[in-house]
Amino acid sequence: MEEPRAPLIVFANFFSDVAVSLRAHHAPAHWARQAPRKIWLMRPGDVLLTPVPLGRDFTRYACGLLGIPHRSITVLTVPSSAGVPMAEALDREGLTDVVRALIAHRPGAQLLPLALDSPTVAFADRLGVPVAPYGPGGVPPSAPAAVYRLNTKSGFRDLAGEMGMRTPPGRGCGDGDLVETISTMLEGYGRIVVKPDRSAGGHGLRFISGADAGWARAVPPPGAAGRGGWVVEEWLAEARSVSVQMEALPSGPHLLFTGEMRTVAGSYTGYVSPLDHATDMATRELEHWGAMLGRHLSAHGYCGPYGIDALLASDGTLYATESNVRRTATTTPQAMVDRLSSDAGFDSPAWLLAEGRSRLTHTFADALRLLQAKDLAWSPSRGEGVVLYADAPDDERSWLYAVIAADVGGTARLHSALADVMEFEGE
Repeated sequence: MEEPRAPLIVFANFFSDVAVSLRAHHAPAHWARQAPRKIWLMRPGDVLLTPVPLGRDFTRYACGLLGIPHRSITVLTVPSSAGVPMAEALDREGLTDVVRALIAHRPGAQLLPLALDSPTVAFADRLGVPVAPYGPGGVPPSAPAAVYRLNTKSGFRDLAGEMGMRTPPGRGCGDGDLVETISTMLEGYGRIVVKPDRSAGGHGLRFISGADAGWARAVPPPGAAGRGGWVVEEWLAEARSVSVQMEALPSGPHLLFTGEMRTVAGSYTGYVSPLDHATDMATRELEHWGAMLGRHLSAHGYCGPYGIDALLASDGTLYATESNVRRTATTTPQAMVDRLSSDAGFDSPAWLLAEGRSRLTHTFADALRLLQAKDLAWSPSRGEGVVLYADAPDDERSWLYAVIAADVGGTARLHSALADVMEFEGE
């Protein structure tokens, strides 16, 4: 039996300036559609503050899999405003007092944010609640400072260089010397990738080849990176995208999982865990780098999840590309996988995350019935199956899902069957 814990105010602050400039409102608005997945972190008595409402069928489905009454949790939708962090949107919408009232009925409640940004720390102070997992001692000022620095490409490259982590050949620059930097890098490497200093999920990346005579047309316009600058790197086109996810704890860094990202033009589209044995040497190096970063974060007072993304070149060389000091698109789904499989008595399953676009439209209830009819839905007795972890999509076609099985071969088998049943395009 799990030990009781204090109630959580799960704060799905996708609208945060940690991962991307809030001037690029469409990026966090796109990511926020996954906010319903935060329900997998909840237990009876918890509150979810979300920019996106949760569907009734999805809420009952998720709570059923978690084994908790759906009426035992509270969900409060916070409408977003362009360019405004979620902590400030609560004030604008007159919802702060509503949250205070919810906290008043939950002694010992703590705020659990997606990203530890400055507005969220200030919001917790106004509410008089601690930020999880920092407790009553509060968040040291050095922690958000480290979060902001290490969610930039240049900040991570600088630290990686200090620590001896290998990074792709490249350098940072501003708008004023961007064209010159691109030209020089193209002469040296032929193909490059131009990254906004603060970006996530592939947002704003430009891939440029020197073989294209019109490459100058692909140069981002001044100001496109927001308040930051740019990082220009060699484009390692044939490399595999891998990552390690860890947790910084007072006792030291704790490994959560490793895996491979599925990407299209640099944009995240899915994930597979664990990594295959062909990557064992690179995995050890990646985990070593993750431990170094975790010790650095702990020294700056940060507690919580973080990860390193890297590229594994065809010759087996590993290159660290960025750190994500926040909850990512994989952190909460993996917590869901761990919780469901542990409750069912299965340890260390393989899992994948993906998005499939169905040729037909389905309501959430209809999609679930399809999975159940074909024995594809998550089964605690078998310890495998598909979980629709992020609610019904707005278009009722573009489904986000997790596939869980004993090994990677099992996830591939279930994934293929799912694609047939849901009639995914391109499958």
